[in-house]
Amino acid sequence: MTSLGPSLSSFHLHLYSIGCHSFLWPRLLLPFWLWFAEHVIWVRATHQHFHPHSIKIPGDITLGGLFPIHARGPHGVNCGELKKEKGIHRMEAMLYALDQINSDPGLLPNITLGARILDTCSRDTYALEQSLTFVQALIQKDTSDIRCSNGEPPMIRKPERVVAVIGASASSVSIMVANILRLFEIPQVSYASTAPELSDNNRYDFFSRVVPPDSYQAQAMLDIVKALGWNYVSTLASEGNYGESGVEAFMQISREAGGVCIAQSVKIPREPTAGEFDKIIKRLTETSNARGVIIFANEDDIKCVLEAAKRANLTGHFLFVGSDSWGAKSSPIAELEDVAEGAVTILPKRASIDGFDQYFMSRSLENNRRNIWFAEFWEDDFRCKLTRPGRIGQDSSYEQEGKVQFVIDAVYAVAHALHNMHQNLCPNRHGVCSNMDPVEGRLLLDYIRTVNFNGKKTLKTKSFVLFNENGDAPGRYDIFQFQMTNHSHPGYHVIGQWTNNLRLNEMQWSGGDRSVPESVCSFPCKPGERKKMVKGVPCCWHCELCDGYQYQLDEFTCETCPSDMRPAPNRTACRPTPIIKLEWNSPWALVPASLAMFGILATSTVMITFIRFNDTPIVRASGRELSYVLLTGIFLIYLITFLMIAEPGVVVCAFRRLLLGLGMAITYSAMLTKTNRIYRIFEQGKRSVTPPKFISPTSQLLITFILISVQVSTHLSHYLQELRPPNPDLARGILKCDMSDLSIICCLSYSIILMVTCTVYAVKSRGVPETFNEAKPIGFTMYTTCIVWLAFVPIFFGTMFIQTATLTVSMSLSASVSLGMLYVPKVYIIILHPEQNVQKRKRSFKVLIYFFQTAVLDCV
Repeated sequence: MTSLGPSLSSFHLHLYSIGCHSFLWPRLLLPFWLWFAEHVIWVRATHQHFHPHSIKIPGDITLGGLFPIHARGPHGVNCGELKKEKGIHRMEAMLYALDQINSDPGLLPNITLGARILDTCSRDTYALEQSLTFVQALIQKDTSDIRCSNGEPPMIRKPERVVAVIGASASSVSIMVANILRLFEIPQVSYASTAPELSDNNRYDFFSRVVPPDSYQAQAMLDIVKALGWNYVSTLASEGNYGESGVEAFMQISREAGGVCIAQSVKIPREPTAGEFDKIIKRLTETSNARGVIIFANEDDIKCVLEAAKRANLTGHFLFVGSDSWGAKSSPIAELEDVAEGAVTILPKRASIDGFDQYFMSRSLENNRRNIWFAEFWEDDFRCKLTRPGRIGQDSSYEQEGKVQFVIDAVYAVAHALHNMHQNLCPNRHGVCSNMDPVEGRLLLDYIRTVNFNGKKTLKTKSFVLFNENGDAPGRYDIFQFQMTNHSHPGYHVIGQWTNNLRLNEMQWSGGDRSVPESVCSFPCKPGERKKMVKGVPCCWHCELCDGYQYQLDEFTCETCPSDMRPAPNRTACRPTPIIKLEWNSPWALVPASLAMFGILATSTVMITFIRFNDTPIVRASGRELSYVLLTGIFLIYLITFLMIAEPGVVVCAFRRLLLGLGMAITYSAMLTKTNRIYRIFEQGKRSVTPPKFISPTSQLLITFILISVQVSTHLSHYLQELRPPNPDLARGILKCDMSDLSIICCLSYSIILMVTCTVYAVKSRGVPETFNEAKPIGFTMYTTCIVWLAFVPIFFGTMFIQTATLTVSMSLSASVSLGMLYVPKVYIIILHPEQNVQKRKRSFKVLIYFFQTAVLDCV
């Protein structure tokens, strides 16, 4: 039999019969795919009449199956080593599901499901070539030009028609296969492909899956990262649709949600060179704070990453959050458990199928001849030759592969769809009726998308199988953590679930530590420090101390405390500045107050004595009216001490400002008037016996009050003066009246002028007769007062305590000098020697003048 090649005209005619009317580009690509498929299929058909590398299960309706029975081969070779779990376990799960369905009288009664199962060898291009087997029955072949050697037309076996395909496993394989299956309207149900790209119902409208897409998985992983308090992580992806799409989904969701930044986004090449993984680990360590690593990679790449981390002596440094490709598999972490300790992984929620365990562990070379790869599995599993007997799970290790349930779910989803379709199209009929021969692919797709059944009825699980409008299963995940300590059985332990929201239990990290390790770009700022953000990286910042008198208003801002406050020790708030004021129990207050109290008592005694003996010669000779004014001034000078010590307030400050200079002004105005009067009387007496003008008591009082009026003024305020040294802890507030040092000096300057003027007149009056009882004491008083105030001025410019104490003491001393020099001797005579309180008469010329002047004074 010879092949003359296909007729393209028949392919073009078939273009309009397969129903690719929804989109333009499938129409344009279909002739190419048909031409490619024809060449591949016809070349195979002319040289072989069966598929030596596929499993054929006869049945009324045939399902296709795509499984990674073998790993990807080295360069130039399609297939490599056998994959026991992801290949054999999953493929046997489909055979098990078919057996269960065909033996179930309530599901597809009198209809047997068959299968054509192919090996994808974990390679998308090879899988595409293999999957062309599924479409050959849909291609109309022109056999008119084909003849056998005897001239008879050939007898070509008609290929079975595949109504739906279970698979594939890897997303890259499913994407490649989906492009050809949709052209022939063959529904595809995957048990493991999770790339978000496959959710595009416009491009992959015949694709469905019983596992949730990575967009859900990425959201779950982001929720895990946030629950752990991490905000700075790296991503690691295997090159290809699964890894790159998963990482892109994670990055997209993290950007939209905010709060998590990507430090490094590293891609593992499809064909990594020697030392490639060491370079990847070195790059990840460039951002050492990003200890969390989000990894979407196949198990071979995961193992290589862990090995590279161990070679770099970084065991325990990286905190991996692995996708479902890692899941709860033991192969990626074999002999690398210390590096993987603490790894958090995710798997679509699943349950172990007890019936499958019994089925698989009962398989042997004798009862499983339909699995053409079982002999290879047997030899690899038992590390022996085929002649050696054994039992799976007893003589070799066995653990049900994680996606077994989903393979069974996928087969049951198609079976339920066919069952519902049969009930609607073939009511009350047994077997496949004409309405289902052939099965229309688009109609079957509609039935697949509407299935909703509880796997518990047939699979002894509790998961519902259903699809959304894009053919995706709902997101339901179990969260695992690989733990080695504090457990009788180290390994993966379920620590939570995710179903639209995350629920996490207590976790455990390296060495049994239960505190969550940190993976942050910048550690939280200490109290009193503000964040200075790094431009373009919202998760990174520098911490700056709010210095000086600043406090932390919020996490980004420092503000200066009000003038009467200083920052708290942690600089998160302001606290009142300690107020310094002169306390009554302070030595700086006790000494002036004691002196002032003694002066007030003495002044009161003198004044009472003068009032009591008002008409005696000594009182009259001292000038009674001016003496009372002068004693009032002395009394006020003593009184001002208590106002200076008292706590400043509006009333206290008003009286302090009024009386500070007033007492001295009254005292020295009266004393100046008195000395001026004495001076003018004696100067006039040298020239004539006529008394000078304005020496009457009324005139003297008027002159005194005129001098006093210059001093009177008020200022009703007080304020808090702040002492703000560079160190806020040393800051103090001084509560004082609104009077500066200069104001105080100016307030006292008038009194000083009066004092100096009075001293001048005292000097000029020093030649009066010694028997005159006023001139000499006034002179001594003024001399002493000048000395006191000359000493006061340099001492005044010190601290508040020194200022107050020196000012009050100086005023009290000057008042005491005046009181002691002028009035204490008179009181002494009045009280103790009343016999001397009489009018004295002298006979000398000078004494006559004195008597004259005294008489004038007395008369006045």
